[in-house]
Amino acid sequence: MINKVLIANRGEIAVRIIRACRCMGIQSVAIYSKEDASSLHVQLADQRVCIGEGPARDSYLNMDHIIAAAENVQADAIHPGFGFLSENSTFARKCQENGIIFIGPDPDVIDRMGNKSEARKTMMDAGVPVVPGSREAVYDVEEAKKEAERIGYPIMIKASSGGGGKGMRVANSPEDFEVQFNMAQRESANAFGDDAMYLERCIVNPRHVEIQIMADSHGNVVALGERDCSVQRNHQKLIEESPSPAIDDATRRKMNEYAVLAAKTVGYTNAGTIEYIVSPAGEFYFMEMNTRIQVEHGVTEMVTGTDLIIEQIRAAMGEPLSFTQDDIRPTGHAIECRINAEIPEKNFMPSPGLVQFVHLPAGNGVRVDTGLYSGYQIPSLYDSMIAKIIVHAPTREAALLKMRAALDEMVVIGVETNLDFQYQIIRHPTFIEGKADTGFIESFMKLKGQ
Repeated sequence: MINKVLIANRGEIAVRIIRACRCMGIQSVAIYSKEDASSLHVQLADQRVCIGEGPARDSYLNMDHIIAAAENVQADAIHPGFGFLSENSTFARKCQENGIIFIGPDPDVIDRMGNKSEARKTMMDAGVPVVPGSREAVYDVEEAKKEAERIGYPIMIKASSGGGGKGMRVANSPEDFEVQFNMAQRESANAFGDDAMYLERCIVNPRHVEIQIMADSHGNVVALGERDCSVQRNHQKLIEESPSPAIDDATRRKMNEYAVLAAKTVGYTNAGTIEYIVSPAGEFYFMEMNTRIQVEHGVTEMVTGTDLIIEQIRAAMGEPLSFTQDDIRPTGHAIECRINAEIPEKNFMPSPGLVQFVHLPAGNGVRVDTGLYSGYQIPSLYDSMIAKIIVHAPTREAALLKMRAALDEMVVIGVETNLDFQYQIIRHPTFIEGKADTGFIESFMKLKGQ
């Protein structure tokens, strides 16, 4: 049994996990940096431990401090949330070595699926459709050029250990390949300490569609349907929705089946996401697996009536899933908008500072995951996301209207946000028609002259 969970994260996801623990009668422990002393997750938790100075490397990325904190408060388990150490196999192993349950997959599975080129090979061997590309990691630019000629241009150059758009470049021709490869490799080495790269054929104007899966230690793997994450800027998602307006039922069924196959192939447990890229012709390919809970998990919860954080904790305790595949019958339509403290008109420059006043939207089918409150000082050291507005309605049209109302109702005074920017996207004809691909925001910004 798990009686006490230490949450190795901050912000809205830490608040979300604390609330799930309360629903299960489990005590929660918040860790925090000195910069985060007044954060909402620190105030809501049953216990709290300061683990270092403001910079993440001194606090939320300091494995030894986090493990020591868990031992000092006698926590049975650690939930890593998303970001920070959530996909770090070294941290997962340290938890195991110290007798602490890591609420996530086995570290060996994290290694296998966290390395993008290794994950591609695994999926190829399992028969899961994969974007044409290199089978092995490449390190040398001359070797990479030969692979690029074999695959065909345009080429997507990606870091094997990458994520969040880092270490990723597109080469449209042999003439610019070397420059783009070297830039991506340097960025990968700086961000991840790894210069292993892999190549994929670049699918032009694709959709980004992912499948949420949950798996337990009893061999049960369930697909909970898809989320369309195509609206993104610099590979960072802005809006997610379910179901995807870009795929039909037959494609949806196949994507779910392959997601289950992928998870079973690697012996996966806990929450994970299989990410696909979908061509304009409707062909879908495995892109990567995220071995953690995702920012947008609430979208799936809204259409399936599940609580994925509770399921994560149950799975970590060795319990079977509380639902079967036949129980998952998504209903209605859900949309999420990520609200960031930033200035879209100034190249999305972060806007930290004092929140003088905040009003959050509410009502039937409206959910806001956030760590905001009036008087909160948004730090400058961390990600600029401050809230997620999630709406659910019987149809996509109704969900769009509900999201417009929610965005219109939310008020944040003291810092700049992207609320108006999100409102413009929700009202854009291309998005309304369900035709926004991964290049939509770039085209949208050009039209705005930004």
